[in-house]
Amino acid sequence: MEVISIERSTYEELLTSFNSFVTKMKEMASRSNNKGLGDWLVSQDVCQMLNISPRTLQTLRDNGTLAYSQINHKVYYKPEDVESILHVIVGRDKDSKMCNLKMECL
Repeated sequence: MEVISIERSTYEELLTSFNSFVTKMKEMASRSNNKGLGDWLVSQDVCQMLNISPRTLQTLRDNGTLAYSQINHKVYYKPEDVESILHVIVGRDKDSKMCNLKMECL
């Protein structure tokens, strides 16, 4: 084993720098925990929530109706974005049901 001796002032500066680094890393870790993927939804969850097919979900992404993020080949959605288009999907379903009712009435 090799022993290296340094001055006390140098050791204290090194220790202070290291503690500062550790504090910054802990702050970054706590900020990233708030933005974790745990709150995000995957495609299967969104399809079940909106009662739509994967192809319809793809169309919503393609035409810009539903915002998303993609990491590698996996697509993630913010719950608030899915909730914001819920009325569009529900409205579409009501319109198609109304259409069916009108056709049956004719």
